[in-house]
Amino acid sequence: MTDTSTEDVRMTVSQITELYNVGSELVRLAIPNVASAKSVVNIRKELNELGYDIPLVGDFHYNGHKLLAEVNGCAASLDKLRINPGNAGSKHDNDENFKTFIKIAKDYNKPIRIGVNYGSIDRDILTKLTDANARQKVPMPINAVAVEAVVESAVHAVDKAVEYGLEPNMIIVSAKLSDVNSTVTAYEALAERIKQPLHIGLTEAGVGLKGIVSTSVALSALLAEGIGDTIRASLTPLQNGRTEEVKVCQNVLQALELRQFAPSITSCPGCGRTNSTSYKNLAADITRYLEKRLPEWRRLGYSGMEKMIVAVMGCVVNGPGESSHANIGISLPGSGENPICTIYENGKVKESVRESNAYNAFVASIEDYVKRTYGRLNTKGISS
Repeated sequence: MTDTSTEDVRMTVSQITELYNVGSELVRLAIPNVASAKSVVNIRKELNELGYDIPLVGDFHYNGHKLLAEVNGCAASLDKLRINPGNAGSKHDNDENFKTFIKIAKDYNKPIRIGVNYGSIDRDILTKLTDANARQKVPMPINAVAVEAVVESAVHAVDKAVEYGLEPNMIIVSAKLSDVNSTVTAYEALAERIKQPLHIGLTEAGVGLKGIVSTSVALSALLAEGIGDTIRASLTPLQNGRTEEVKVCQNVLQALELRQFAPSITSCPGCGRTNSTSYKNLAADITRYLEKRLPEWRRLGYSGMEKMIVAVMGCVVNGPGESSHANIGISLPGSGENPICTIYENGKVKESVRESNAYNAFVASIEDYVKRTYGRLNTKGISS
């Protein structure tokens, strides 16, 4: 999701293209007012002119029914509409506003995401469940009530959307909480009760390592059960760090072997046997090199190189074994060993090089391997 002001077309387009270029497959925009709703039309136009055919999701709260109805071109410019049913309006007009929103989605043939968050849940459902729980001889913990309320809100909204004419297969559902166990429990319950695709994630995950770890744990637990169709990491970004959300999701999917986005790098953690700096520096340098080269390899059409495994190992104990199990690997000498590095390709020794030349030799070997293995064939049958 972008964190620019949607009214600022230039900045929003710039961030969308940045997210797309690191691998985001759809981008959500906050649309809180008329100005941002009007800007969506220009954002879509500029993206099309730049050649970015990325799906855009409009994120609406409180007044989505009005903005979509009143701002010409807004609904047509979006590929999906997100609504939080708890924020569709006040207690007195919530249902009518939600009904209007669904009608617009149906008229424009747009899928919707019913996105329920515990922080903005349907108060009537929460109050009903809280009161019922208080009457029990042994009341459930408050977290358990929260999970039940989120799930009930989502199921109720799905039923209402179908009742108001939207096809069941045009609905995606999310039910996010801010702690791992509650989020996992909520999605497990939803997966049992509805057939709609699920957008999974941990809402308000936090900053830095805490947010990354919590999000990764929640996503991994659900994906390992086969739950989840689209995913998001909801991290509080550091400066210029919005793309980190995409990278976290990619790494989770890649670690679970569900998707491949970039070559995997195997590198040892180090111990008293390893040279204290050489293997760390080489592992970091090769990681940066692969990140830099990946867009160019994609542009050249090097199909399948995302599945490549690269190993950078630091001593004789695991180095030769791990390196030989990689597509291409290098085993550095440990502390006190002969300063010779061995480069492996598909399990076989390719060459030995001096440690001082390890980076240049390994990069050259990687480039040669990628070109020979994943390069496109031109019309003359020559690898290009």
